[in-house]
Amino acid sequence: MNAISQLKGEVSKRFRFELHDSWVAAKVLLAPGAVVMCLAAFLGAVGIVRGAAQTPAHTEVKQTSGAPVITAKPEHVTVARGSGSTEIQWDTGNGSAGFVFVTASGRKPVLFATGAKGNLVAPWIRAGNYLFELYSDNERRTLLAAVTVSGNPEREASPRAMLLRGRARWLLVVVLIAIVYIAVYLSSTGPLRTTFPTEPTTSPRPLHVARNLLLGVAAFVSLDGVIFHTGLYASILAPDSYAGRVAALTRAEKQRPPSGLKEVLVLGDSRMAEGFSTAVADELGSAAGFKFVTLAEPASTANTWYYMLREVDPTAQRYWAIVVPYGIGYEPTSAESLRISMAAPLLRYGDCFTFASAFQQWSGRFRAVTACILRGSAYQSDVADFLEHPIARIESIQRESAVVHARAVYKGRDYDMVGTSYDATTGQMTFPPRLTEAQREAIRKSLLQPSQSEMQYSLRLQRDWIPRILNRYSKSATAIVLTPVPRGPFAELPAFSVGRRAPFPEVTRQRTVFSLPEQTFDFLEKPDYYFDAFHLNAKGRQRFTERLVNDLVARLAAADSHASYP
Repeated sequence: MNAISQLKGEVSKRFRFELHDSWVAAKVLLAPGAVVMCLAAFLGAVGIVRGAAQTPAHTEVKQTSGAPVITAKPEHVTVARGSGSTEIQWDTGNGSAGFVFVTASGRKPVLFATGAKGNLVAPWIRAGNYLFELYSDNERRTLLAAVTVSGNPEREASPRAMLLRGRARWLLVVVLIAIVYIAVYLSSTGPLRTTFPTEPTTSPRPLHVARNLLLGVAAFVSLDGVIFHTGLYASILAPDSYAGRVAALTRAEKQRPPSGLKEVLVLGDSRMAEGFSTAVADELGSAAGFKFVTLAEPASTANTWYYMLREVDPTAQRYWAIVVPYGIGYEPTSAESLRISMAAPLLRYGDCFTFASAFQQWSGRFRAVTACILRGSAYQSDVADFLEHPIARIESIQRESAVVHARAVYKGRDYDMVGTSYDATTGQMTFPPRLTEAQREAIRKSLLQPSQSEMQYSLRLQRDWIPRILNRYSKSATAIVLTPVPRGPFAELPAFSVGRRAPFPEVTRQRTVFSLPEQTFDFLEKPDYYFDAFHLNAKGRQRFTERLVNDLVARLAAADSHASYP
């Protein structure tokens, strides 16, 4: 009887071991399948979204034709450091005249913008509500559409709350590591207890916890690479975000067929985006066989220009010439996350340390390195927005081509600062009556004086990264044209009186590098040509483009450096 009981016990124990081994084997076989299924589901969802986005844009136009609309992005603005900003977009729907009025809490309506359609940033949003209304007449008799923007003050946490928040963050990190470790430990091929907590069984197989943990990290990095480093997710980035605009611009330029002409690429930040017109440039340069394209993007810096060029011109032979601006500017430390997000669609694994070197603070460098390895970390807010509003994202992607086209036909702001005076000692400003309150507020905000360190940092970025662009084309027939930019309507201000000398004089001696004189655009430094303290208006845009193109064509025509250009 004892022998029978012992035999039953051995059979039961062997059955449990076989069941455990079968479960482990099944788990090993099913785990990769589960990962593949999850990845396939994600890729399928992205493909569906992108496929829907690539449907002809005219379908939506037919559905909304004749319907006036006005929108604000965002409608809920977080007010930090006194003010926030939102972008107002409007369309009368039938091409008729439109008048956008804004009414702040407790104030009278003021004219914000005019035109059948367009978009304009309101950078002066403060705590309270702002009603933006689209009318068909200047007397506000026929209301077409309206949208309300609310300014919500950013809540400043107390020092104690910030300390507790920091400790909680580290505690969560420790807990996450512990959970991952325990999960890997329990999922490894180790012993199985018959009862708990006594009678443990033994197994000759090691647990390999460290190995499995490293394999888990490698799998996570690989999954991030498949989704975010292949351009898959970049194709569904929000087109109105900084990263989305850079991705859309570079993608459109890569897909643009060669024109057969002498193509000139213009780089730059918001000053070049507002100041340079490709339509005017093509009209002036067509007789000499030139075609102009631009990748100028607001808030971009010299390191972003470098990665843009690497993306659209991998062989360094595509363009006849490249225009690179230099001069005054400033880069606030608070914009580090913005610059990381903007450059993220262009980064590669090998850019970790080079890209991180462009940041002053160690926190920014750490985030830059992380963005190069784990690209998804730079897209956190975009991914959250996509998951929260997938339908709205599809609709915005459908308008991507229209946004790119709008850049090409953009003519600039149609008002100036004539009659505006500024006392640098008191900070008082006097405006002409014709300027709206929105325009006055934009001018006030643009005259905020940056710190000396922020301006020096901007010059250091140019000094470090523009030579990288020159070195990249040192063995190419492509000519690099270094051009100054006009300083502003009030050149006597301290922020605009910084020396404009190119911070890299030694490289301008190269045979394919031309530098326009520093005083080339001094004639534009007056209120007639500006709509704020930094950006040229429509008239200044016309004059700047004419002078730049005429000087550039004359320089390139006189040079013989392109004799062997393919």
